Amino acid sequence: MVVRREPTLADVAEVAGVSLTTVSRVLNNRGYLSQETKDRVARAIAQLNYRPNQVARALHGKSTNIIGVIVPTVALPFFGEVAAEIENALAVHQYRMLVCNSMGRADREREYLDLLVSHRVDGIISGAHNENLREYQTVRMPLVTIDRDLSPSIPNIRCANEPAARDATRLLLDRGARRPALLTSRTGPHNRREAGYRSVLEQAGIEPVIFTVDFHTPDAERARMIDAHLDGAADVIDAVFATDDLSAAAVLDWAQRHGRRVPQDFKVIGFDGTSAVRRALPGLATVRQPIAELARTAVEVLLAQIRAQSEGEQEAAPVDSPIELPGLLLTGTTT
Repeated sequence: MVVRREPTLADVAEVAGVSLTTVSRVLNNRGYLSQETKDRVARAIAQLNYRPNQVARALHGKSTNIIGVIVPTVALPFFGEVAAEIENALAVHQYRMLVCNSMGRADREREYLDLLVSHRVDGIISGAHNENLREYQTVRMPLVTIDRDLSPSIPNIRCANEPAARDATRLLLDRGARRPALLTSRTGPHNRREAGYRSVLEQAGIEPVIFTVDFHTPDAERARMIDAHLDGAADVIDAVFATDDLSAAAVLDWAQRHGRRVPQDFKVIGFDGTSAVRRALPGLATVRQPIAELARTAVEVLLAQIRAQSEGEQEAAPVDSPIELPGLLLTGTTT
């Protein structure tokens, strides 16, 4: 059996007929070297299809031009589109990315964080949703989050969730809903979409109805839990504001199975507005997050940290965190 291995710097030196030191100097453009020597090394690299060892470069204090990105899973439309837009934004600056899917597991996120730090990526963008991971406080490399509060010192780029949620809730009331429920992943002070929903209902003198289904619940169980919540309040509520579009789609499915006419008898609005869901459910009312702008802003803030670090500064110029970008209300046909 033939064992395949990647060519090494020593292989390049042997094929080019020069020393290891000479190959290193060519790759790093250091010192005087004749054009003939440079050409010989270049031909050897091309012949062997040699790829520089990025980890070795990092250990010698050189940039890897790689950014680590941690998300729950790119299988979810929102995070898949966020990852794609981050990749596009990084490519403009000649950076590449490593995507890590935490799958909602804190232990896996810890492992990936350790992997990225030990491989000396140039920086990390985290959009995973596991809470209370203290390991982030020990990271000493450029770090930015998307829609995740880790620390006041770590920039957080997110949609302006609370005003967008107020717009979504007001739309339901304006269209005739009298008792809209909120379907969300977790309830509490960190949920700014919940805060927007509550503030509008308080002004209208309406008692909130809040259903929670954890973000990381498996799909089959998630559908059963949503059905159970709606079945239990079927005689009470006449609308649902779901804080993500996939949950809104599950609510629409429930309404169809229970003979509720949408929007005449029952109104539904979601949140995210990804291209994938818009293609599948073009009429779904939702708040479209500025995904491309979120990604570009996260990359810009991270690269500013990287530049500051490379120039020997203790930290980049401070930014107000969180950085909030406005969402766009799409009224659709389900309200």
